[in-house]
Amino acid sequence: MTCRSILFFFINFIFGIITAQKSNLAPSVTSTDDYFGVKIADEYRNLENLKDPSVINWMHSQTNYSNSILQKIPNRQYYIDKRLEFDQQKSFSVDKINITENDFYFYLKKKPDENTTKLYYRKSFKGIETEIFNPENYKPDTHKKYVINYIKPNYDGSKIAISLTESGKEVSEMIIYDVKSQKVLSDLITNCWPTNGGGISWLSDNNSFIYLQFPVTDPASDLFMKNMQAVVHAIGQNPKELNVLLSKKNNPDLKISAEDYPIVKLPTKESQFLFGSMAGATNFNDTYFKPTNLISKKNQWKLLFTKEEKIDGFILKNDSIIYISKKNGANAIYCTSLKNPDFKNPDIIVSNIPDEEINGLYQIKNGFVFNSSKNGVESKLYLYQKGKVENLMLPFPSGDIAVTTQDSYSNDFWINCTGWKNDNERFKFDSVIKKFIPENLAPIVEYPEFKDIIVKEIIVKSHDGQDIPFSLLYRKDIKKDKNNPLLIDAYGAYGVNNSPFLDMTFMLWALKGGIAAIAHVRGGAEKGESWHLGGFKETKPNSWRDLIACAEYMIHENYTSSNKIAIWGQSAGGITIGRAMTERADLFKVAILTAGMVNTLRLEATPNGLNSAKEFGSKNIKSEFSALYEMDAYHHLKKGEKYPATFITTGINDPRVSPWMSTKFAAKLQEYNTSDHPVLLKVDYSGGHGERDLPLKQKYNNLADVFAFAFWQLGHPDYQLKEEIKK
Repeated sequence: MTCRSILFFFINFIFGIITAQKSNLAPSVTSTDDYFGVKIADEYRNLENLKDPSVINWMHSQTNYSNSILQKIPNRQYYIDKRLEFDQQKSFSVDKINITENDFYFYLKKKPDENTTKLYYRKSFKGIETEIFNPENYKPDTHKKYVINYIKPNYDGSKIAISLTESGKEVSEMIIYDVKSQKVLSDLITNCWPTNGGGISWLSDNNSFIYLQFPVTDPASDLFMKNMQAVVHAIGQNPKELNVLLSKKNNPDLKISAEDYPIVKLPTKESQFLFGSMAGATNFNDTYFKPTNLISKKNQWKLLFTKEEKIDGFILKNDSIIYISKKNGANAIYCTSLKNPDFKNPDIIVSNIPDEEINGLYQIKNGFVFNSSKNGVESKLYLYQKGKVENLMLPFPSGDIAVTTQDSYSNDFWINCTGWKNDNERFKFDSVIKKFIPENLAPIVEYPEFKDIIVKEIIVKSHDGQDIPFSLLYRKDIKKDKNNPLLIDAYGAYGVNNSPFLDMTFMLWALKGGIAAIAHVRGGAEKGESWHLGGFKETKPNSWRDLIACAEYMIHENYTSSNKIAIWGQSAGGITIGRAMTERADLFKVAILTAGMVNTLRLEATPNGLNSAKEFGSKNIKSEFSALYEMDAYHHLKKGEKYPATFITTGINDPRVSPWMSTKFAAKLQEYNTSDHPVLLKVDYSGGHGERDLPLKQKYNNLADVFAFAFWQLGHPDYQLKEEIKK
C-alpha cells in the first residue's frame, strides 16, 4: 500500500469514527413525572438501568470512542511524565501519620517507583522504620488491586486497624495487624467504610473499637447506605456477631432516620462518656452521650445537644464541654457543664474574631488549640491557656493548616502547613520553648520549576454585589492579551472549604502558559456558615452565578476571552459547572465534569440521595423541588443550543454519585448540542468517585485526559490534533 493510500485510509478511518459517534445517540425511553402539578419529561430515564444490555453497549462504545480521541492528542503524555518526574524529585512521600500515646509513629509511605502506599511504623520520630503491610500482597489470588485508604492504631500502638478497598469502590474491609507478633490477626471486618463513616474509635482496653457498619454494600441495592449501625468489635470476636451500640432498630426512641450515620466516638482514652452523633450530609448533628460503663446497655443514651445549636466540634475538659458554635451567625468558642449542660446560657471563652472563621478545636493538657481562616485561603493558629488567647506565629504563611495532638497529657502538638505553591510541611510545637520545630517524615522538595509562578488572591463582585474570593496561579511572564488559556475550578457545597494545597495539575497548567483559578463560590464555607447557606437549596443559583461573575471578571480585566475559558468541577461541583454551562453557554469554551452531580431532580433515587437531600433539597417538598429543578443541569439543556466542548467522566463503582447521572447528561447533551465542539463520555470501569482510592498510574492517566482535552479545545499549540485527524 502506498503512503498516499495509507493516509487516505487513515483519514477515512478517523472520519468514520467521528461520524459514528455523532450518529451513535443513546437509546431513549422517556418517563414523565408529575411534581406538584408540573409535568417534567425525562428522555433518558432508561439509562439509569446499568444492567440493560443496550445501556451497557452504549456506555462502552462512548468510552471506546473517547479513548480513541484522547489517546491521539499530542503531548497528552506530558502530564503523566511530569507527575512522575515530580515524584522522582521526592525520594518518597508520607501520608496519614498517626502518633500513639507512647510515641509510636504509624504512616503510609510510597516510593517513586511504587504504584500504591505501604504501611510503616517506628518507635519514635527518630526510630528505625519498619514496613508492616503491603496491600499488593493482599489476596493475591483474586488479582484485585487493593489500596490502603485508612489506618488507626490503638492507644499503646500494639495493634493497628488497616482499611483496604479496590477499584475506587471506597466501601472497605478492615484487617488488624498485631505489632508485637508481627502478623495479621484472623479478624476480618467487612461491610465498613471508615473514610465515610467517621473512622474507628478504639476503646481504653486497647483491644476493642467502634466502627460504622453498613448492612448492605451493593450500590445497586435500594438498601445501600441505609440503616447503618455503630458496633463494637473486640479482637478475637466473630465479626459477624455484631454488638450494636447505636442504630435505628435498637434505639427507636431516638428517631434515627434510615439515611443517618449513627457515629459513636470515645473522644479520649480516659473519657467517662461515649458520644453518638446522627451524622450525614450536614454540618451540625443531634448528639447524644452515655457513660462508658453502660456501653453494653442499648437505651441509655441521653440528648446532649440538637443540630439547632450549630455546634461544629467540641472537646472535653474535666466536667465541661468546650465547643465551637455558629448559632445566630456567631463563630465563637463556648463552655458549659457536661453534668448539667446549658447550651442556652453557656460561658463564652473566645469571642468572634472579625474577618476570620474558627475551623477546628484541639485538646492539649493545659488548654486547647484552635485554627481559623480568612476567605478560606489564609490560615491562623491560636493557643488558649490560663484564660488567655495567644496568636501563634506560623513557620511560614499558610493557606491551610491541619492540627493533630497526641493525647490530653501533653501540651505538644503538630501542624501540617500547605499552600498553593507549598508542599505539605510538618512541624511539632515544643510547648517548653514555644516554637515550631520541623518534623517531616518525608523530605521537603523545592521545585525550581515553580519559582516564577505567581499566586494572586483577589475579590470579584458577584451578580448581587457579594465579594467572591478568587485565587489565581500563573507564570509571572503572562501578558494580558485575551489569549491565555484559563482553567477555573469550582465546588461550592456542603460547607466545605476549597482550601489551598500544592495541586500539581494547577501548577502544570501554569507552567504550560495557562492561568489556573479557584473560584470560592457560595455553598462552601470560605466565609463561614452564612457562605454555606448562600449556596444552599433555594439559594443554590448563587454558586454558578458566582462562577460566571469570576469568568466575566477575567474577560473584563483582559486576562482571557470566552474562547479560552475551561471550567472544571467534581462531584457536587458538577451542579456549579453544569448550570454555569447551561445558563451561559456563550461564556465558556470547555466544561469538564468529573463524577458530576448533574441530575439533582433524581438525587433521591441514588444510594446517597436521602442524605444529599439535606444539602440540596427533596423533590417531595414543593419549594425544594423547585430548587432541585433549578440546579438540575440535565433538565436545563436546550435543543439547538451551541454548548461548549464537554468532557464527562464517571467511575462504574462510584458509591457517592451514581454513574448514570453522567451518562444521562452526556446522552442528552449529544442530542441537543448543535455546536461542532466534541462531547466525550468516559466511564472508568475500574474506578469510583473521581480519583479517590485509585492506584497512582490510573489516577495520573485520568488526570492526563482532563489536562489534554482542555488544552486541545482551548487551542494550545502543543495539543492540537493533526489536520487529517480533524477532518
